[in-house]
Formats: sequence, structure tokens, C-alpha cells
Amino acid sequence: MKTNGARFLQSLGIAFELREYEVDPNDLTAIAVAAKIGMPPEQVFKTLLTMGGPGAYVFAVIPGNAELDLKKLAHAAGLRKSEIVPLKDVQPLTGYIRGGVTVFGARKAYPVFVDETVILFDRISVSAGTRGTQMILSPDDYLRAAQAQTADLTKAVAAPEDHA
Repeated sequence: MKTNGARFLQSLGIAFELREYEVDPNDLTAIAVAAKIGMPPEQVFKTLLTMGGPGAYVFAVIPGNAELDLKKLAHAAGLRKSEIVPLKDVQPLTGYIRGGVTVFGARKAYPVFVDETVILFDRISVSAGTRGTQMILSPDDYLRAAQAQTADLTKAVAAPEDHA
């Protein structure tokens, strides 16, 4: 299935693979998507729309098993603060619905910040712009096509206690 995201990458001559999966409307998490497409959750990146004030929108792209640290994003983007855009506003602002948001082909080209762990992988997965379809491509191609900056964007996860 050709999506806006796929058309955008094709227009740039970027190689990618489309991988379709069965959508469960009750579980749109990146962790569920990762299991369905056979990739580890840390390689399946989710795209979140945030705002740092009126009209100051920023995409945050983070691993599927991580939580966005809004303070770190605000710092990276040079904003005083940052918050997640209310779900009801995501489609009017991006053209995409929850579970299908991608930076490629969005209504406006908002600044894109990607968690720095993206460079650890040879391939990552992001939404193709519709629920049920992921695009798999190299992190370098993703960063170039998205004109993205990398930064530490996720909350630190407490290490499990050692019960040796």
C-alpha cells in the first residue's frame, strides 16, 4: 500500500521496506507493533507531536519501549517547556491519526528531534503514515529525509535491583 510517507521517501530516492501488520484498535502501542512486525521495540520508533507554546510544534521520535522526557526535548529544541499535543489536535495538525503519525508528508514540516539511540541500529521502523503499515529504513536515511536532529530524549529507566 502506497502511503504519503512512502511517496515522500520515494521522491527522495530513499530505499525502504513496507511491512504491514494486523491493527488492534485497543492496542496501538509501539511495543505491540514491534511484536507484529518481528522487530525489537527499541528499533520501532514512535512519533509524538509536542508543543512548546502557541504554534511551536515539534515532532519527538523515540524508541517504542521508551518514555519521552519533555524537559530534555524542550532543552534540545530550545523551548522553555514542552508538552504532548492533545490527541484531538494531532490529526488536524499532521494529517495523521494516532498509530499512524509520521514526520514524512505531514501537513507542516515541524522540527524533528530523534532520540540519540537511533544510530545504534542498522535498520529502524517508523509509521508509514497509516495504521497497519510500517516503513523500515536505515537511521541515516531517516535522519536525512526528516532533516532531524538527534538528542537524548527519553526518561532514564531505573536499573532492576540485583538479587544475586
